[in-house]
Amino acid sequence: MERESMEFDVLIVGAGPAGLSTACKLAQLNQEQGGDLQICVIEKGSEVGAHILSGAVFEPRALAELFPDWQERGAPLSTSVKRDDIFMFKNAENASKLPNFMVPKTFHNDGNYIVSMGNVCRWLAAQAEELGVEIFPGFAAAEVIYDDNNAVAGVITGDMGVGLNGEPKDGYMPGMELRAKYTVFAEGCRGHLGKELIAHYQLDQDSTPQHYAIGFKEIWDVPAEQHEEGVVVHSTGWPLKDHATGGGYLYHAEGGQVFVGLIVDLNYTNPHMNPFAEFQRFKQHPQIRKVLENGKRVSYGARAIAKGGFYSLPKMTMPGAVLVGCDAGTLNFAKIKGNHTAMKSGLLAAETIFAALQSDKHAADLTEYTEAFKSSWLYDELYRSRNFGPAVHKFGMWLGGAYNTIDQNFFGGKLPFTIKDTQPDHEGMQLASAAAKIDYPKPDNKISFDRNSSVYLSNTNHEEDQPCHLQLADASIPISVNLAKFDEPAQRYCPAGVYEVVTSDDGEKRFQINAQNCIHCKTCDIKDPSQNIRWVTPEGTGGPNYPNM
Repeated sequence: MERESMEFDVLIVGAGPAGLSTACKLAQLNQEQGGDLQICVIEKGSEVGAHILSGAVFEPRALAELFPDWQERGAPLSTSVKRDDIFMFKNAENASKLPNFMVPKTFHNDGNYIVSMGNVCRWLAAQAEELGVEIFPGFAAAEVIYDDNNAVAGVITGDMGVGLNGEPKDGYMPGMELRAKYTVFAEGCRGHLGKELIAHYQLDQDSTPQHYAIGFKEIWDVPAEQHEEGVVVHSTGWPLKDHATGGGYLYHAEGGQVFVGLIVDLNYTNPHMNPFAEFQRFKQHPQIRKVLENGKRVSYGARAIAKGGFYSLPKMTMPGAVLVGCDAGTLNFAKIKGNHTAMKSGLLAAETIFAALQSDKHAADLTEYTEAFKSSWLYDELYRSRNFGPAVHKFGMWLGGAYNTIDQNFFGGKLPFTIKDTQPDHEGMQLASAAAKIDYPKPDNKISFDRNSSVYLSNTNHEEDQPCHLQLADASIPISVNLAKFDEPAQRYCPAGVYEVVTSDDGEKRFQINAQNCIHCKTCDIKDPSQNIRWVTPEGTGGPNYPNM
């Protein structure tokens, strides 16, 4: 079958906060000028918000720029932060609450809101559609279209109805060519097309490697006497050790719910470490357990987080396209926030693209975006926090945290030091034989749970008879290299139990991929020590279906 083709002025890949902000701003500018721009957003999830997972404490700065009347419009921001509690977890039983002077200013949340970003994105999508934007959920961007001048000309969506053997099934539909004068890539962290574009145009040649964490989240309904709406709790320390860094959070949201999670930096070195099991242990700490006790877990998910910050930012423009949000890595990890920065990057992209279209530029490398970015509060915010992540990576949570408190609270992020982390997260893993084994307790099915029951709560679904979207460059490496050297860490770092080493009756070991369990976190694409796994999009609508994460 021939592919159908559609043409737009602007195509936006991804209906997250960055992509939807781009769409809304473009549509606003178009209406103000009485224009007739065709703006399209495609989203691989079954609906807008289905793949959105974020803590989230939300800073409304960029939202207020986009919609100054967001409150009158009914934006789902109703739980304002009333208190921040920061704890140092010393061990499995003890914790110390940090006084305010020891907490970096970036951790203070006055004026912010506890939100479901999935619901915020659904609301943004409704605003975009009212402004005339076309939004197509269930369409996964599978390939980049390059024109004869090596400019981005759009994307091809994934084929539907291809069997596991690669052959068309009944009902096969080839993907569509979606062409545009400009394409905005807003896929989120470790977007597979963003990754391709960065390599294709060498956009990262002047930046340090991007750094990542895996973030877990559960939503719990808890008893009223254990709930304190508006309270934000962050922790550092236990259960992470052996140079593993990260931290926990517990947010008291509306409706008697709490959001609880653990963030684990993916530069950890012990191959025996299991981030999912660390999260289950974290919930057993008395400071967390007292809130969850006798509650009910109602949702689970996990997602990689791009946390390299300022020094890891690639060049964000190329002929015919722009990278925005977490596709570029605009998250401010010193605040543990990336939604407002993603939205601002989208606003800047919209303004730059609109100006280019008004002047009849097509497929140009919009270097004006870079200038607009450097003149914005987004650049200033990321610059002031530039040393946060590298300091923690190099010096650990204690010394790195102390440096950041001094830098942020007394010098406004302007201490004249440059701290960079140039080692990619997948490097530096110890040999399994030299690393300490970790004994994780069995789940009690009250506070802690196994991966299978957790994945069930994510409503993950994939058509099983389709090509595996977790591709191995060399099928022999998981057993011959990763198992031999590192006890194949994919068995543990995947939060959904996708990867298994199975032993047959004759003792032979094989690597099994349960792709139908994948919750699209991208951790395997990042952490595999041999960089042998490539995550690509499955059929559209596949993956988790988060109702309000």
